[in-house]
Amino acid sequence: MSQNPLPTSDLKTLRQELQERTPLEVADELARLAPAERAKAFRLLAKDSALEVFQLLDAAHQEELLGGLRDEQVLRLVEEMDADDRARLFDEMPATVVRKLQAGLSPRERRLTAMLLGYPDESAGRIMSPKFIRLIPEMRVEDALARVRRRAQDAEPIYTLPVTDDELRLLGTITLRDLLLAEPENTVGEIMSGKTHAVSVDEDQEQVARIIQGADLLAVPVVDSENRLVGMVTVDDAMDVLGAETGEDLARTGASEPLGRPYFSASVFHLARSRAVWLLMLAVAATLTVNVLSAFEQTLEEVVVLALFIPLLIGTGGNAGAQSATTVVRSMALDDIRPEDILRVVLREARVGFLLGGVLAALSLIPVWLFAGESLAVIIALSLITVCTLASFVGSMMPLLARKVGVDPAVVSAPFVTTIVDASGLLVYFLIARAVLGL
Repeated sequence: MSQNPLPTSDLKTLRQELQERTPLEVADELARLAPAERAKAFRLLAKDSALEVFQLLDAAHQEELLGGLRDEQVLRLVEEMDADDRARLFDEMPATVVRKLQAGLSPRERRLTAMLLGYPDESAGRIMSPKFIRLIPEMRVEDALARVRRRAQDAEPIYTLPVTDDELRLLGTITLRDLLLAEPENTVGEIMSGKTHAVSVDEDQEQVARIIQGADLLAVPVVDSENRLVGMVTVDDAMDVLGAETGEDLARTGASEPLGRPYFSASVFHLARSRAVWLLMLAVAATLTVNVLSAFEQTLEEVVVLALFIPLLIGTGGNAGAQSATTVVRSMALDDIRPEDILRVVLREARVGFLLGGVLAALSLIPVWLFAGESLAVIIALSLITVCTLASFVGSMMPLLARKVGVDPAVVSAPFVTTIVDASGLLVYFLIARAVLGL
């Protein structure tokens, strides 16, 4: 969304602007301010909207904002946050600051936060809400609705309600809509759904988010190893996870490490560091291309015109490989492709590459023939077919192999594939040239 910047120099106008905008709009504009100005604007917010705006901010911006507020404001905000949002914030902060903030929490909130922080990073336990309303099968609908009304203010979510036995073992779920439509004298057990999705507390966050997305759920129960209910992951947290994972994949496909924080919150050094390692790795990999050129130096001296078409071939091969890698990585993220499909996928992509190479060869044959002669036209045509086929094969295979060995497929995507295909494409080009020209 596009909004006029907040007028931070005029406090009266700033206060009026903050009152007129929605919490989401305020959060978006606060994120664009410098830390000192952000704290000044935040202090002007009404108490009833300050917490909502604060929870809409990224964890990095929350941490910066807390540094500009008074201790009592900080403790109030942290106390009133949802437990899962508080755990996310504490993950971003130094341990000494976290201990100080935890000490200021109420015993209940301190216990809930410590429980969430005790689960592995990027697990369902870290993003679940430990405050939920559970029902039991024997409960009548009117009693269940009364419980929801009593506890709704302090629970998340209320639109999907877990049903358990007395020992918290998950039996099923029931939606608030079903409760409202049911007869008051019916029991929860009569109308609940026993076929429910549930995830382990140690399950990867992205997998949990994919389940919620794929099954169109509003929330999913989280259980421990004994099937005891410990929390609920809601759709808003799932969307946050998918957004973060998509951002990481986009960063890696562009040959850089994820920033892990908003762009303007990252220093210039942090931005450079996130890209430097990748650039060094790609530079080292590019020496393969130099070695190929060096090995065929004599061939280039004998037929200088071959050099004119090197950019065309390596550019085409790199693009074909990047297209294939991007398609496969995206399909893997959506679970359309799995590692066990590797043979089927690479053969399919090789056929696609062959078809694309054939089209490009047919389009280039006559122009190259008129420009450089029959022999070179045949060389370019054969090279395009071979390079496109090889590039699509390599581009589809590398992400799948990466997943098999436990590496993020995005790590070996477009830039890395392009570098490998450049060297192998040149090798193919010179070998075909030697064969056709009899060198």
